[in-house]
Amino acid sequence: MAEHPWQTPDSNDDSDPLAAILPDWSDPDSDEEDFRSDFFRGNAGRRKKAAVTLMMIWGSVIALHLVSWGIWLVVALTGIIGVNILRLTLAKPQAQPQPLTDDHLATASSVALVVAAKNEEAVVERLVRQLCAVDYPQTHYDVWIIDDASTDRTPEILDRLAQEIPQLQVVHRPPNAGGGKSGALNQIIPQIDRDVIAVFDADALVGRDLLRHVMPMFADEQMGAVQVRKAIANASENFWTKGQDLEMCLDSYFQQQRIAIGGIGELRGNGQFVRRSALVRCGNWNEETITDDLDLTIRLHLDRWNIGFCLSPAIAEEGVTQAKALWHQRSRWAEGGYQRYLDYWRLIIQNRMGALKTWDLLCFVVLQYLLPTAAIPDLLMVILRHQAPVLSPLSALVFTFIGIGWMTGLTRIQGRPAIANLGLLITQLIRGYTYMFHWLVVMPATTARMAVRRKRLKWVKTVHGGSSLSVQS
Repeated sequence: MAEHPWQTPDSNDDSDPLAAILPDWSDPDSDEEDFRSDFFRGNAGRRKKAAVTLMMIWGSVIALHLVSWGIWLVVALTGIIGVNILRLTLAKPQAQPQPLTDDHLATASSVALVVAAKNEEAVVERLVRQLCAVDYPQTHYDVWIIDDASTDRTPEILDRLAQEIPQLQVVHRPPNAGGGKSGALNQIIPQIDRDVIAVFDADALVGRDLLRHVMPMFADEQMGAVQVRKAIANASENFWTKGQDLEMCLDSYFQQQRIAIGGIGELRGNGQFVRRSALVRCGNWNEETITDDLDLTIRLHLDRWNIGFCLSPAIAEEGVTQAKALWHQRSRWAEGGYQRYLDYWRLIIQNRMGALKTWDLLCFVVLQYLLPTAAIPDLLMVILRHQAPVLSPLSALVFTFIGIGWMTGLTRIQGRPAIANLGLLITQLIRGYTYMFHWLVVMPATTARMAVRRKRLKWVKTVHGGSSLSVQS
């Protein structure tokens, strides 16, 4: 992993780090502006919030072991969340709009295709040529590549391509420009006059028909953003890449089902399309977070926008091939995921999203973030008191839900029932469960680290090798 540090106020400072740089949205005559002014006020004091969260998790689990009726509280919680999971399982995903035909291209929305690149000489030319060759009217899209002070041949490659391709816009940022990826993206927003801004990672593999499939989804005026399904282009390389491919399959299932019941769709960075007006109204990309996509997800929903999901075609990307690289990447994702809840928890519990989205979000906070962390004190109490794990009903529910998600997700992606090849399905499930075990280590470790360690924010980029890959359908 290559780290790209950037200077910010200490995340433990109780002052508001964005107060000096954000515009004043406190006009009392505008509900919209008052609402937006609240977005960034919770960014301070993350360490204290993480410490309180950690103590509450440990205290609650220990208390459940010490009282005779603790298991029944867990059974009740399992039943409540189980109702939501049953709704998710039975929901029919929303149909994807028909792709744009040639007759409708002239009136289609315009889009800016944007990439923030730092030291991407191995992959950037391939992506630029793919983006500049998409099957969409050239008058309706342009391509922006932001070179974030690269020290390899990336600037040279981009300048050469800019001379060759008229629609390519290259922006070079100076060293120490600040803001990491979010800062790079924010820098060009004033220069973009397109309806939609699409963000790609430098290692993305993009099919020519992608825009024809995605842009019709913005016909819905409440559609603030669309996330395209991600696939692992080098999935066959080893255990870790195969696991990541199954993980993306599971994520696509969760995305579709959550949206189907009125829950929240989430952005995943690579292959995210954002309505420009929604982005600006929400304050652009947050330069005080390490996962700009997860942070923007919350702010869009708080502002009552919807986020859609495009199942096909997929955006392919390189999966990390080593356990150490996977650990660093997933730790960053976990920390960014926690940050958004620590920053916006007051707005979330005020039901700014609406009841369905708030409930969906809370259920997944419990399952994705709190339960893995709670497993540590649960295990310790099992050892010390020789009792059964008190969280076993909830864990069993999650285990079953994940299995259903994999079977259904594989069926949708492959276009045939996953159970048709029972041997292969069993192999995939065993591999998937084994691979996903790393989250049981990443989540509690990240929670503890956030609670005790002083640090400055930093953006960490994944090194891309530019191996021979193909676009996934």
